[in-house]
Amino acid sequence: MTSPPLELDGSIWLRAGSQTLGGKSRIDLLTQIGLTGSISAAARAVGMSYKGAWDAIDAMNNLAGEALVLRATGGKGGGGAQLTARAEQLIATFQILEAEHRRVMEHLAQTNLDAPNDLNLMKRIMLKTSARNKLLGTVSAIRTGAVNDEVTLCIAGGHDIVATITRESTADLGLAIGSEAIALIKAPSVMIALPGEGLRLSARNQLAGTVADIRPGAVNSEIIVDIGNAVSLAAIITQDSAQALELAQGVRVVAVFDASNVILGVVA
Repeated sequence: MTSPPLELDGSIWLRAGSQTLGGKSRIDLLTQIGLTGSISAAARAVGMSYKGAWDAIDAMNNLAGEALVLRATGGKGGGGAQLTARAEQLIATFQILEAEHRRVMEHLAQTNLDAPNDLNLMKRIMLKTSARNKLLGTVSAIRTGAVNDEVTLCIAGGHDIVATITRESTADLGLAIGSEAIALIKAPSVMIALPGEGLRLSARNQLAGTVADIRPGAVNSEIIVDIGNAVSLAAIITQDSAQALELAQGVRVVAVFDASNVILGVVA
């Protein structure tokens, strides 16, 4: 069977510095939210699950460092939503860039570019991460050890996240005071505790916030914790634990995770 000819294609991803806010699918979601005022309706319009839409909104708000979507949680079928002025500006900018991008791609398609090996390598290295929590920050401290380094990342709102990584990783990532990095934390690694004078935990990271949403599943529940400045953390805990802690929207909690569960990445 003859392989189809290699075709040049591409897509736009919006960034502010090293912050990657997303590409066309997320911009389409924002556009539909602006048109419908509903997250569930917007998700259906772009072929995205309701949970996927919430996850995308959380990620965009976190990486933008400010709210792009203001939400009012509804029932099982969804909730109301409104775009901020920053989100509307982002959509307008993207539409201009997309039109220019199409013109450039049409021009490049007329050239003799044919480098399948290089294009396949690019595809492999542009992998997405499965970590639910992605938080952009600036390195504020590096404590060097014999084998591992303790790296402190300051994220939006002045919160500090501490990661324990090898000295080799610190060097490979080019981490230094003032450099930007993204902290990746899997939701099952985040524990939920109730604040109080008697709370004593060994985990290095303890971020106070309020429960913004509870998304129950068959066995586990996803707890979204608002830690301020449009930054949220997702935790996966059992439904029994959620009930025992009497979690509900607005309840004050502490999101807890070990420094060893934090993975640091940088945008090359």
